[in-house]
Amino acid sequence: MAERSFNLVVPLAHEATAMRTTDTDRQLAIRSGAVSPLSNRPGDVDSTILPAGPGIRTSKTATRTTTTRTTSFAPAPSADRNPFSFAELVEAYLACRRTKRNSRSALAFEGCLERNLRLLYDELIDGSYTPGRSICFVITRPKPREVWAADFRDRVVHHLLYHRIAPRFERSFIADSCACIKGRGTLYAAERLEAKVRSITQNWSQRAYYLKLDLANFFVSIDRRILRELLFEKISEPFWRWLTDVVLMHDPRADFAYRGDPAKMVCVPPHKRLMEQPAHLGLPIGNLFSQFGANVLLNVLDQRAKHVLGARYYIRYVDDFLFLHESTDWLNAVLADLTEFLPARLSVRINPRKTILQPIDRGVDFVGQVIKPWRRETRKRTRNEALRRVAATPAADLMPVANSYFGLLGQASASHHDRAQLANVVLSRGRAVNFNLTKTYRGAR
Repeated sequence: MAERSFNLVVPLAHEATAMRTTDTDRQLAIRSGAVSPLSNRPGDVDSTILPAGPGIRTSKTATRTTTTRTTSFAPAPSADRNPFSFAELVEAYLACRRTKRNSRSALAFEGCLERNLRLLYDELIDGSYTPGRSICFVITRPKPREVWAADFRDRVVHHLLYHRIAPRFERSFIADSCACIKGRGTLYAAERLEAKVRSITQNWSQRAYYLKLDLANFFVSIDRRILRELLFEKISEPFWRWLTDVVLMHDPRADFAYRGDPAKMVCVPPHKRLMEQPAHLGLPIGNLFSQFGANVLLNVLDQRAKHVLGARYYIRYVDDFLFLHESTDWLNAVLADLTEFLPARLSVRINPRKTILQPIDRGVDFVGQVIKPWRRETRKRTRNEALRRVAATPAADLMPVANSYFGLLGQASASHHDRAQLANVVLSRGRAVNFNLTKTYRGAR
């Protein structure tokens, strides 16, 4: 019988369908152990000779014992062997670099990107991963605060963990829980609060009050043991439990580098420093997982506000939260309840110096905006900081900084006056501003 030869032309539609059917059967056979599995090494070919069938073209010579689709069977990490795929790690890297691509650690990681991602993947899979050195520095505006920045490599792991476990928690969050949730930033919080104010006051025709509360030294007072219990309630997989424990319980104070003026550290009060807290207390400000953990912890507060206290008008942004009601007695009862509940259940306390109870028509200051009758304005401190920053920004960076503040001020419904002031600063520096006072341009005026 004459020997068959390969046809390198693309097969017809019915032939391609038969080939895909045969490939699927062969892949199932490989998983079940009926044939020898393929090697991980690129270029290796399965040595098992399958019986001829529809869609498979073979020859009698050893050099042609290859199916048309051999290269499509390279094994990938499966769910039963590996808890996540390499593609998920790449996606976490891409999400991480969006805002950190020009940082020193990000550039170093990108220098040998494929090698670094592969090493990180192997360490996570075999359980040898440990967080690296953190960077500590102090910011002074709007107030002195200690910031801890994880290494870029560790940030990739934070994104990987967040993308895998966050959806199962966010499904149980109430709609009035804001910050570190897609689509629920400061504008969402301000507009939602304004809608609640209009509802309870019947479009400013009825008198009502608001109770604004803030948690004292929130991030440095979080008990990580309590947070770990809340996280483990919805994380059952051993690998993700292990990684959650590694990220959450890592103490950045064990290995860090301080950057900036050491004298600035004195500006941070001792009770606000992570360095001064016991080992089990505190989450580093500046990490994605810290913000997510704060939402998981305070979801306990949200559930109590809605389902135990019966609060109809309630909203929270990180550790700032408000209650609206027609009765001051009801609001005082809420304050008394939470003053007792929060330390006992979550080991956090309300800051009495930032507790406000007053009529709504005096203005509600929340997430950088002030809600007043029939308008929503930008907070004066935020506007003044925008004017100062734009006036002091170097000429090379003026356009992106000014445009970002135009966008920030434009979020308020009554923002024309503030944007006009900002436009005057930009014009005084020789740049053009559009007619609507919403952006500046790269060229000179």
